[in-house]
Amino acid sequence: MKRKKSLTPLGETEMEVLHHVWELGEASVADVRNRILESREVAYTTIMTVMRNLDKKGYLKFRKEGMTYIYSPNKKPDDVRFNLVSRLIDNVFHGSPGELVQTLVKSENLGEKEREEIKKMIDNLED
Repeated sequence: MKRKKSLTPLGETEMEVLHHVWELGEASVADVRNRILESREVAYTTIMTVMRNLDKKGYLKFRKEGMTYIYSPNKKPDDVRFNLVSRLIDNVFHGSPGELVQTLVKSENLGEKEREEIKKMIDNLED
């Protein structure tokens, strides 16, 4: 049986780790784990595995300092976001960015201030 592709190439923990590395600029497994420990319990080996996987997927790169691996971003945040949104548009909204925006604007979680900001962004777009 053919396995369906995920909507995104990254899991929640992978995104969380990637955000921490982006914020830090470069980080060891311990650096990232310490940040995550501020909000939840996580094993060192879990973060190590996630960071290795992000390296294999091309999102992170590393260099070795003694016995420690220091990871840094291999992709810029905007590039990753653009790719994820493009996949979402293709897979969920049948390739229609308009449907995505319509869904966002109709969202109950979107406040009036945020709706106004979106309107201004759209009005300010250049052709």
